[in-house]
Amino acid sequence: MAIVQSYGAAEVVTGSCHLLRIENGPNIMIDCGMFQGVVEERNFEPFGFDPKEVDILLVTHAHLDHVGRIPKLVKEGFKGRIVTLRSTMDLAEVVLLDSAHLMEEEYRTRYKKAQRRGAEASVREPLYSVDDVKAVYDLAIEYAQYDKSVKLGRDLTATFRNAGHILGAATIEIDFKERGRFRRVVFSGDLGNRNDIVMRDPVFVKEADALFIESTYGDRNHRGIKESEEEFKEVVVNTLLNNGNVLIPSFAIERTQEIMCLLKRMYDKKELPRCKIFIDSPMAIRATRLYDTYHKELSRSCNDYLKRDGTIFEFPYLSYTVKSEESKRINEIESGCVIIAGSGMCTGGRILHHFKHRLWNERNSLLFVGYQAEGTLGRRIVEGERHIHIYNEEVLVRAKVYTINGFSAHADQNDLIEWMEHFKRLEKIFLIHGEFKKQLVFKKAIEKRLGKRAHIVAPEESIYL
Repeated sequence: MAIVQSYGAAEVVTGSCHLLRIENGPNIMIDCGMFQGVVEERNFEPFGFDPKEVDILLVTHAHLDHVGRIPKLVKEGFKGRIVTLRSTMDLAEVVLLDSAHLMEEEYRTRYKKAQRRGAEASVREPLYSVDDVKAVYDLAIEYAQYDKSVKLGRDLTATFRNAGHILGAATIEIDFKERGRFRRVVFSGDLGNRNDIVMRDPVFVKEADALFIESTYGDRNHRGIKESEEEFKEVVVNTLLNNGNVLIPSFAIERTQEIMCLLKRMYDKKELPRCKIFIDSPMAIRATRLYDTYHKELSRSCNDYLKRDGTIFEFPYLSYTVKSEESKRINEIESGCVIIAGSGMCTGGRILHHFKHRLWNERNSLLFVGYQAEGTLGRRIVEGERHIHIYNEEVLVRAKVYTINGFSAHADQNDLIEWMEHFKRLEKIFLIHGEFKKQLVFKKAIEKRLGKRAHIVAPEESIYL
């Protein structure tokens, strides 16, 4: 009998890592992501399985919490096939190299400080290195296409459906024959919002013997996209007209591109006051170029921009700041800036420098447009923390703080349930990729609206299909 065990994203949002063991067949892993926030120490713990025994790795998409431990998997013995979309592997390379550089830089800083104390042995080495990331791309990689089945073995296929979450994101259907009967297990991956500015709508799946579905926002519904856009415009316009600056901590992938499109739309409609808009994230800039490359996977509006302007995202007020010197010069501009920088949860990156220089000024606005995991600085600010420490300095949060969840790249409760309603046959539902308390709410909503029971997957629990 086939068994699924979740070694991450079970009763937590991050660390997506699920192992499907098929009787007399290969061991298939779906994602191998990094834990973030309060559970990030789990990245350094043993996997709970032998990476050498994993035959195939399927990747739903390139966010760090879905790909961030792949170099560790390879480092510890995985030598199997990787199957995913080409756009996902290209984005994953950007994400993983950035992650490795940050970890190596942090290690060097801590080691130097430890040397002064004579405590070098106490400094933990990085989870993986840049060379470990490069080793991932030396493996056999097979590129899938949406809606075309990939043969994984005898009577065994995987089909990738557009999940509408970020570039290359997929829901994966795995069909296999067991004891003379064909069975289908579906991993939703992260499902996107419908009517997203950048991405296409998620594709519906027709049937499943078992569905493993994300539940990040299973406890709530987002504000409508139109209302969210209006609130975004109001914050940006009012702040700029008040001679302030808008700080937007943003994920480099999808969220930054969505905000760029929204600002471009405001510019087109003459709703945007004259200002300077900075994409202050080398990672986001590289990701944006990949979005241009794989534009056929994007929404109709993005392709209309490309046809009209020769570019999807660029317009006169927009600037890219790649080098650190360019980033520092932004702080010389007193007002009239919209600064979009990573990291999205304020756990590092250039946004912290901008916090230090601008968060204490009440004329400025801090605009959160993405999920803030428990234990992150972003979450603490959202929950009202007024004094934060950045680079050994206390900074008072005087800037106005706004949170707009309508831009979430994740489907909300309504979207998730409506997506499930399109199944013609759905036998079992398993909840992953969500905080436990939110999953309890989602479980009740599923039972009420679909009349089906859902099971919250515990870490490393054996789910018999």
